[in-house]
Amino acid sequence: MNIGDLNIDQGIFLAPMEDVSNYPFRMICRKLGADVVYSEFISSEALIREASKAFMKMTIREEEHPIGIQIYGNRVEAMVKAAQIAEEKGPDFIDINFGCPVKKVALKGAGAGLLLDIPLMIKICEEVVKHTGLPVTAKTRLGWEADSIVIKEVAQQMESVGIEALTLHARTRSQGFKGEADWSWIKEVKETVNIPVIGNGDVTKPEQVREMFDITGCDAVMIGRGAIHNPWIFRQAKSHLHTGLSGPDADLKERIKVLKDHYKYSAEYKGEKRGILEMRKHISGYLKSLPNIAKFRSELMQDLTLAQVHEKLDEIYHYYSHMPVQENN
Repeated sequence: MNIGDLNIDQGIFLAPMEDVSNYPFRMICRKLGADVVYSEFISSEALIREASKAFMKMTIREEEHPIGIQIYGNRVEAMVKAAQIAEEKGPDFIDINFGCPVKKVALKGAGAGLLLDIPLMIKICEEVVKHTGLPVTAKTRLGWEADSIVIKEVAQQMESVGIEALTLHARTRSQGFKGEADWSWIKEVKETVNIPVIGNGDVTKPEQVREMFDITGCDAVMIGRGAIHNPWIFRQAKSHLHTGLSGPDADLKERIKVLKDHYKYSAEYKGEKRGILEMRKHISGYLKSLPNIAKFRSELMQDLTLAQVHEKLDEIYHYYSHMPVQENN
């Protein structure tokens, strides 16, 4: 598939996720095999007001490329200006969010809320494409609810105004993240348009990446929640694509090393104290399946310095690597 100058065959992408796909997590996922990453979604209104938090979300390091900056909003002028601001930060493309289902976004007419105003959605696409030098892509859902699925018509209109790739989360807005994603719609959209279609929804295991490619014929697969507690899913999925086997899980030594790297990137991004604090949501994923880990996990939740975190992680590795292997009777 091509997005501008990018040429990626059977790509596996990290989804844009609020409070998750920031610079530290993107770096981890890129190192573990993600072909393309995205920023957290960024409010166009916040960007044009020059809000510092919004600008921080556009922090991009050279080693993250290829990367897209994702923006959302419901005013054409604000979206155009926000895309131009984002372009200055040097991403490979601009992505427009028409898929966020949360009430504070969708019920205000942005994100998936624009599935209730298709003419405005397409106008936003058209004007951002016209006034931006970078490729523009979009991410959306099937429709507002089950009896108003409009995705095939939407995809055709997006293609007609210059959108270069479409990511489809195969649920309606009313489903949120519940129920099952209906991959058959990804297949139908792929057969309807000529632009690349990126499949998204219910990919939480490595083998499901191959399944989505095989079932839908999509050009790339996007992984969201499935990567939060297992960033190794990108490497495992690539192994499964090439060999039919996902390969073993990361061993303890690698998990501790990658967790240290994640702490380091987080401290670089938010400062040591804040960066360590924000790592709390990731700890359980890295240390899952270790017996009686609660005590160590609790200690990592304390107010520590980066040096103390590394000492604690070394202690965890030493403790578990020397634990006798229990034999099954």
